[in-house]
Amino acid sequence: MKDDSVKHFIELIQKSRRGKLKIYIGMSAGVGKTYRMLQEVHALLRNGIDVCIGYIETHKRVETEALTEGLPFIARKKIFYRGKEIEEMDLQGILNRHPEIVVVDELAHTNAEGSKNSKRWQDVFDLLEAGINVISAVNIQHLESINEEIEHITGINVTERIPDKILEIADEIVNIDLTADELVTRLKEGKIYDKSKIERALENFFQPDKILQLRELALKEVVHQVERKIQTEIPKSVKLRSERFLACISSNAETAGVVIRKTARLASYYHSPWIVLYVQSDAESLDKIKLDKQRHLINHFKLATELGAEVIKIKSNQITQSIINMATEKEITTICIGKPHLNIFQVIMRTAIFNQLLRNLAAKEIDLVVLSQII
Repeated sequence: MKDDSVKHFIELIQKSRRGKLKIYIGMSAGVGKTYRMLQEVHALLRNGIDVCIGYIETHKRVETEALTEGLPFIARKKIFYRGKEIEEMDLQGILNRHPEIVVVDELAHTNAEGSKNSKRWQDVFDLLEAGINVISAVNIQHLESINEEIEHITGINVTERIPDKILEIADEIVNIDLTADELVTRLKEGKIYDKSKIERALENFFQPDKILQLRELALKEVVHQVERKIQTEIPKSVKLRSERFLACISSNAETAGVVIRKTARLASYYHSPWIVLYVQSDAESLDKIKLDKQRHLINHFKLATELGAEVIKIKSNQITQSIINMATEKEITTICIGKPHLNIFQVIMRTAIFNQLLRNLAAKEIDLVVLSQII
């Protein structure tokens, strides 16, 4: 890795007291994110930068472990949990040492009970606020807003996830890309997993069609981030309408989750503020809906907040008018709703309320997006 490749990141560091964040992102394990981070550490050291390893996970890969030799490490913290000794990143140790740059691998990791923060990405926030610059890495399947899409592709429910806002605050995002054939070849050569796990991996996650879909998601995400930076950092000669999204949810658990995640993606793409609106009618009062629906609602409010939305809850039986009023008040440009249970054309033809909504939105030049429940 050439020393020139780190100069831009060094320049970013010098511009602000708040720490800068650089994230290596990839489509799966084994593409080389950790390897590239370690290469960068060596380049930074050659440039006289105070850089330390806060946490690195080599997965016992020979090529990766070889790059750790001679690098400055901050010792991990030992924690006793359920009778076992486990090692975690020593957040306080890094804060005390206060290097100029620290490498923090496995961004989506869940910390052991008793840690200051429950997630490693929260540790990274603390480091940035302390003025420490961070280089980290994550796989695309850990991104919260595409969790359901990832499960549809891989058949695996990824439980360790990061909110999209982590990528939004990143100063640099670098995609580590390989073709499906290159990744499978690395796997067969034993460069990703132990030989005993290779056959199972080939039968499950490391299938060419799955790799291609994950690769597409990773590439799209990096493109989105580049476009966002262009929108925010490069002045426009023509002022375009500022997008603002309103996601409308009900107590329907399946629909609400899809609406929130897909609206989050839209808002992320346009780098726009967005709101989640829940209109509680008498029919959905707490004494009339089941406890499981109440729990789902609470979880969806929490999810929306984590993904960066403003959550608004109002009580009204005039649901359509409440949506229109909110859209007007908040200067909404696009309203997102879930797919109705009826055929959409039946709804439009037979439902006066829906027709009222369409007429009002057309008059105010507000777009309506009906989101499919199918990922």
